[in-house]
Amino acid sequence: MEDRVPEQAAPPRRRAIYLLPNLLTTGCLFSGFYAIIAAIDGNFERAGIAVFVAMLFDGLDGRVARLTGTESAFGKEYDSLADMVAFGVAPAIVSYQWGVARIAEYGRVWGRLGWLAAFFYAVAAALRLARFNTRVGSSDKRYFEGLPSPSAAAVVSGFIWASTEWREPGLAGLVVAFSVTAFAGALMVSSFSFPSFKNFDLRQPVRFVWLVMAVVALVVVAGDPSRALLICFGSYAAWAPLAWCWRRLRRRKRAERGAD
Repeated sequence: MEDRVPEQAAPPRRRAIYLLPNLLTTGCLFSGFYAIIAAIDGNFERAGIAVFVAMLFDGLDGRVARLTGTESAFGKEYDSLADMVAFGVAPAIVSYQWGVARIAEYGRVWGRLGWLAAFFYAVAAALRLARFNTRVGSSDKRYFEGLPSPSAAAVVSGFIWASTEWREPGLAGLVVAFSVTAFAGALMVSSFSFPSFKNFDLRQPVRFVWLVMAVVALVVVAGDPSRALLICFGSYAAWAPLAWCWRRLRRRKRAERGAD
């Protein structure tokens, strides 16, 4: 009878995290933190820029993780927490610091409405991220359900950044600012479908006109980045509600024609 060779125990699995994608996520978190500090110091231009820098890091960390095969459950959780700071808390505080102190001068009610709008945005961002995390495996990859939190942060921060030279906005301007904040929060928790552009492949050939448009867009952004980015992300945020209204209007017209 042959002697059995004892099986060697499998080496324990090392508990480690991947450095590069998590460094990029840390860059997103730091940018959101810096936006908060800059807003508290009254430097709203830097605060707005910091949020867009956070968007850049947020767009890179996931792609780098997929390209290098370094995706992990830790990275996904860390990315979600960083997004909450950079695209949930930071824009709300930037909006709060820019306008609540001013709007409170017009009455206590206006002041309360201002900070409630900022808080509503932060809550909406948390709910949006939680919904995304729970439905990530079953949702249609071509669309986002609700406005993505980075796009909502771009709308709010872009508006504040573009308004840094607006020294005396008055009550009307402050109401617009908090309306933009509340509207962005409402779109995040809405059921509107926003295109994700995840199927867009840079390696595929495109028409020459698209290249020309891309160059023109870069020139416009370089000339006046705050307003150009605000128009870009504002158009993206408004697209789904306007498309929904257009479809409803067409259905109503068809129903009226059918009734005649």
